[in-house]
Amino acid sequence: MTHTIFIDGEAGTTGLEIRERLEARGDLELILLGDRRRDVEARREALNAADAVILCLPDDAAKEAVAMIDNPAVRVIDASTAYRVDPAWTYGFAEMAAGQAEKIAAAKRVSNPGCYPTGFIGLVRPLVSAGVIPAGWPVTVNAVSGYSGGGKAMIAEFEAGGAGAFRAYGLSLKHKHVPEMTLHTGLERPVLFAPAVGAYRQGMLVEVPLQLAALPGSPSVEVVHGALAEAYADCRFVEVAELEETEAMSGIDPEGLNGTNTMRLHVFGDRAGEQVRLVALLDNLGKGASGAAVQNLNLMLGLAEDTGLS
Repeated sequence: MTHTIFIDGEAGTTGLEIRERLEARGDLELILLGDRRRDVEARREALNAADAVILCLPDDAAKEAVAMIDNPAVRVIDASTAYRVDPAWTYGFAEMAAGQAEKIAAAKRVSNPGCYPTGFIGLVRPLVSAGVIPAGWPVTVNAVSGYSGGGKAMIAEFEAGGAGAFRAYGLSLKHKHVPEMTLHTGLERPVLFAPAVGAYRQGMLVEVPLQLAALPGSPSVEVVHGALAEAYADCRFVEVAELEETEAMSGIDPEGLNGTNTMRLHVFGDRAGEQVRLVALLDNLGKGASGAAVQNLNLMLGLAEDTGLS
């Protein structure tokens, strides 16, 4: 059976990545509008004719597109931030909790997670669920991404060579990812999010430092690692590095998983010490965007989760 897919916003960075991942597959047929992609009626027709629609649009445009869909059979994956904390939509992080993949498979509306939140939620939610981090704990996350996550203007700026090597941003502490990161980890306090962008195209590190001695019960490095390893023991695309591996590392390359849908979690810390650095490595255009969208699409269409993904 061939499924029809329409990518609304295929000219953007995420849309292009998704199209590249899908167009070589024999089990899918893409609805392509070409020069008519800005024609409202052509879009409306495509939005209602497809088995599944992937929206790669700004928030307001995504909401407009959803409002244009009147065919109840159409399934929608939205890559914007418009619906990530909307209870009517299923959050598209399949590994987030037991049963989440099944919820995605049964859903008609799925919100694709943000790239930073994917790393943060991957690190923190299992620890909150296990009681290692109390729900009311103040949590800080530091992160750096390649410039491809910043959209066309940022890409042009960095590729022109005038943007510098590193830029901290979100300095108002009101970043749009904070509600998503807080809600889907089960935390009760807003996350303190400190994002940055580096002068490389893609790849991401998301880091959560913890003072173990200050946490209830003073959990050890091994306890923290064990909670993460147990949470992702049977996952295809999320893996937890062994402590022996992290102890042998002198650095970590944010580009290390580019081109894949894999996220690797590391627990750095002296086993006899009182501090830990949790670090998620992922491709911001892979597991952080287009790869996750394809994974969700596969689940929603009843296909093998890893079809077309590495």
